Amino acid sequence: MRIIGGRHRGRKLAEFAGEDIRPTADRVKESLFNILSAKVIGASVLDLFCGSGSLGLECISRGADFVHFNDISKDSLAVLKKNLACVKEEGTVTNCDYLACLNQTVFKYDLIFIDPPYRFEYGAPALEVIARRGLLNDGGVAIYERDRAFGGQIEGLEKFDERKYGKTYLSFFRKI
Repeated sequence: MRIIGGRHRGRKLAEFAGEDIRPTADRVKESLFNILSAKVIGASVLDLFCGSGSLGLECISRGADFVHFNDISKDSLAVLKKNLACVKEEGTVTNCDYLACLNQTVFKYDLIFIDPPYRFEYGAPALEVIARRGLLNDGGVAIYERDRAFGGQIEGLEKFDERKYGKTYLSFFRKI
């Protein structure tokens, strides 16, 4: 796993051991950031299920102004902190449940990454809180990564794009 663009391009990131972890594949990440390229510079970002911090670190490397990393796992945050130190960057780091994070944050974001473990259905509830609390700035995008297409509706948000890369689906939402 590595940073694929920006000032830290090519930097290898610390990874988790074990088979239960599913980082976003480099080719999916590259496609995602090709889609988001104009939105990253100067952005405020929430990496809601940050894991090792790969998505948020990619944003930092590409010029985001502010990245909020959140994960419920202390092991994940230990890997994230190694990766932040490796690139000599900082971000806001919280260790809480995704709903607590969304309900407690005082920020609005330009980009929100929702990449929970595929076996859990956390994406729709997260999107509902994002819409209800108005956590996206005007022009902001929430990106939900999962192993199947998103078939539901979220009041206050519009799914305006969806892409499939192998077994990975990226669903893009904006406020209406």
